[in-house]
Amino acid sequence: MPRVLLTQSIHPLAQARLAELAELVVAPDTTAETLRGSAVGCEVVMVRAQLPADIFDAAPSLIGAVRHGAGVDMIPISAATAHGVLVANVPGVNANAVAEHVLRSMLQLARGSGAVAAELATTRSAGWARARALADSGFELRGRTVGVVGFGHVGQAVVRACTQGIGMRALAHVRSTLPDNAAAQHVTLDELLTASDFVVLACPLTDATRGLIGPAQLALMRPGAFLINVARGPVVNEAALVEALRSGRIAGAALDVFDTQPLPDTHPFWQMPQVLITPHVAGLTEDSMIAMGTEVALAVEHLLRGDVPPHCINPEAATAFELRCRLAAQARSEDQRT
Repeated sequence: MPRVLLTQSIHPLAQARLAELAELVVAPDTTAETLRGSAVGCEVVMVRAQLPADIFDAAPSLIGAVRHGAGVDMIPISAATAHGVLVANVPGVNANAVAEHVLRSMLQLARGSGAVAAELATTRSAGWARARALADSGFELRGRTVGVVGFGHVGQAVVRACTQGIGMRALAHVRSTLPDNAAAQHVTLDELLTASDFVVLACPLTDATRGLIGPAQLALMRPGAFLINVARGPVVNEAALVEALRSGRIAGAALDVFDTQPLPDTHPFWQMPQVLITPHVAGLTEDSMIAMGTEVALAVEHLLRGDVPPHCINPEAATAFELRCRLAAQARSEDQRT
């Protein structure tokens, strides 16, 4: 029976489906050394943690890697292609969950919910009046401007939620053109940063987007504006963001991703009441976990039978992949005859 490595467990329903297809190996932790060792003898790796760059050298039996989600920066794609390993993801499945997380973050930031909760948590009834007074500085989202950087499944879901659900104006920055039915105005990054009350980062991490939001970009934002990052931590220059928050250059931030995860205890963000911190959970709900796991199982099923999976990231490796599958099938057939 083929073996599939899970870098972390997935939803029980999806994991049970995978168990019908293969023997499952769940990594006891996500260190590079553990993942290398756990992958030996496996045909496919299901990815929820950063893979070491040499994973395909350490485990030459691997023919496929499936990302439990959309972003594939956790997978060394060039190395996979060189080894004839197909990489697939499940894009868009958790887009609604991320959009709802963004909307919740915007509401919390606009209404100062963090400060209100902190006041009541420490003073309870004695701070009731002070907590109510904090609400006077809150504002409503209707009529405000949201700027979305990246207009894939997540960016489009954020714009739908903000425009159709709240009545906000939407701007979008993307290197390509927007769909004809997009409810957002296509603008340059500088125009988006200058005009937005909320800047939402929803782009993939690539060489072009690494450090995209640095000191110059933060300086363009409105003094009362907020930054929301549900993309990847390195899209933002963290040191520049810390300085912009400390100086009051921007009003606050909601951050779900960071350069280092978990966020170190000594990081300045922990001491900033205007920063909402979540542990990379924007796309995680029971609904999205079931949906992502189901799509992952479908991709694994394709790979194990020697087919190119849906949403293949590196189709240029398909010829080498198919040859490897044929050779492996021939070897199994010869073993059975002997």
